[in-house]
Amino acid sequence: MRAARDSFFNPLLSLVLCAATGALFAWLKTPLPWMIGPLVAMAVCNFSGLELRAPTGGRELGQVIIGTALGLYFTPAVAHEVASKWYLLLLAALLAIALGGLCGWFVASATGTDRTTAFFASVPGGATEMAVLGERFGARTDRVAIAQSLRILVVVIVVPYALAYSGVRGADVYVPLATALEWRGLGTLLAIAAVAGGFFLMVRLPNAFMLGPLAIVIALTANDLQFSSMPGAMSNLGQALLGCALGARFERRFLHGAPRYIAGVLASILISLALAALAGTALAWFSGLPVPSLVLATAPGGIAEMSMTAKVLQLGVPLVTAAHVTRVIVLVTTTGPIYRMALRLARRAPTG
Repeated sequence: MRAARDSFFNPLLSLVLCAATGALFAWLKTPLPWMIGPLVAMAVCNFSGLELRAPTGGRELGQVIIGTALGLYFTPAVAHEVASKWYLLLLAALLAIALGGLCGWFVASATGTDRTTAFFASVPGGATEMAVLGERFGARTDRVAIAQSLRILVVVIVVPYALAYSGVRGADVYVPLATALEWRGLGTLLAIAAVAGGFFLMVRLPNAFMLGPLAIVIALTANDLQFSSMPGAMSNLGQALLGCALGARFERRFLHGAPRYIAGVLASILISLALAALAGTALAWFSGLPVPSLVLATAPGGIAEMSMTAKVLQLGVPLVTAAHVTRVIVLVTTTGPIYRMALRLARRAPTG
């Protein structure tokens, strides 16, 4: 089976499977079909023991495409509008850390996992970033990675379906800056975005091929520099590649390694979704912004997945994207120091 996984045909089979399931989900008119279809198909196949893998570089290419597509929404007026809400974005990011700490306490109590592992498994950051941070404090990186991957799987499935089938439809109909499709301009823009992703990777910034393209395209679009629009088919390709890569993370051993731990993690993810929705509702009441947009902005999912959900449901793409970018930056830069401070306080606290 390992030889089959490492064969040349394995990723080709994955791509065919993802294309077929994406088309099927699109025909069924499900939310976010080109991402959820491939993700579910890959996860189910790998949980069944087929050991499919995503094509090398597919995740990065998907992130470049999606980051570019999202960056085109930040016209000068929209960028100014989003920047004026910096306090709201920062507050949402800090709430994410608080919710992560609460859910970490739940996982530790319910599963007997050590508190360090439970904390870094529960903070809604990237799987790689949280595993690396957790390792510095002695967390079990395999369990952190499993929990973070399960979080993305559950959130990507639950949130779009919950919003779509609740009848929510946004009135925030933002449109990208460029309306004409120019293939040469699009190629240039994607090349610039890819170089930005490579630079972010070189300087070891988190989520490089998502944040790099997003940052450079936002900068270009906010300064009214037009290259081309993004065709829907290419956006679908980016979603399918990302869904394929996310689904490929899952293996059958996840289900057999620590069932109590996985059950506790799944329960904590559902709790975090409910608490994040309440936090989003509170922020909407505080700011006067639409509740669905703030619920999506505070959902414990990834940048690409939640931002594409906002795009499909017209729920304030720039605000949702900016909120999740802010959260990633705040989490990666402050989670370690905050946990270190918590350890010091715990050591100084009287034991009675």
